[in-house]
Amino acid sequence: MNPLITASELMGEMAGDRPPLLLDVRYQLGGPPGRPVYEAGHLPGAVYVDLDTELAGRAGAAGRHPLPELSTFAAAMRGAGVDRDRSVVAYDGGQGWAAARAWWLLRWAGHPSVRVLDGGLPAWTAQGGALTTDVPAVAEGDFVPEPGAVPLLDADGAAALARRGVLLDARAAERYRGEVEPIDPVAGHIPGAVSAPTAENVTADGQFLPPARLAERFAGLGVTEATEVGVYCGSGVSAAHQVLALAAAGVPAALYVGSWSEWTASGERPVATGPQPG
Repeated sequence: MNPLITASELMGEMAGDRPPLLLDVRYQLGGPPGRPVYEAGHLPGAVYVDLDTELAGRAGAAGRHPLPELSTFAAAMRGAGVDRDRSVVAYDGGQGWAAARAWWLLRWAGHPSVRVLDGGLPAWTAQGGALTTDVPAVAEGDFVPEPGAVPLLDADGAAALARRGVLLDARAAERYRGEVEPIDPVAGHIPGAVSAPTAENVTADGQFLPPARLAERFAGLGVTEATEVGVYCGSGVSAAHQVLALAAAGVPAALYVGSWSEWTASGERPVATGPQPG
């Protein structure tokens, strides 16, 4: 299925007999929690999900946003009303990273119908969509995670994939080159990885490029129908956005959730710098 839904398409589905469940996943790295902005106004019927506590585990050696404990994630999704037989649409403040993280986790956990609102809340309001401050009372969902529905990489798997396939680095190009590193202890990239900044997946208004243009972009980075593809970023959030863009272009890809924050945590893994994969 198309992993993206436009605001106009969502409006049509919300008016139908079986509207999708909406998850508000607004999040800002290093910024204030998303709950206050959710309470100030959200899509009607949307339930808030916290990325740091419900879509990620505790930061540590496994990275800044490792996989959450499965029981924690399951409880959060059922508490948000997620059912296996009801479609889910995640949205955020427009950047798409946090919504993509929710999309990827639910897909990895086996949910069959999850999409991301293309352009997020700004796209909804630009189409004349209403916001509300009403917090819905949702019935407990029945979703039971069955992990492994989409591919997942660990550090060793990412290193191996960089040698036999294409490992995309979704961070900004200057971080890939090792010129700056504002968050993690070491600058540079995984040897063999190809620079592919997430920001180049979208237009100026934050909406994804058309599938044909995304496919063209990834082909220019060495991705073909026969290529095995993986993606990482700083902590596995913007990389989910890249996996989403690849899915929109018809390309399956594995996510290295630990990403650069895990890769550099021990100080023992190799690091490359400069504009080339190395």
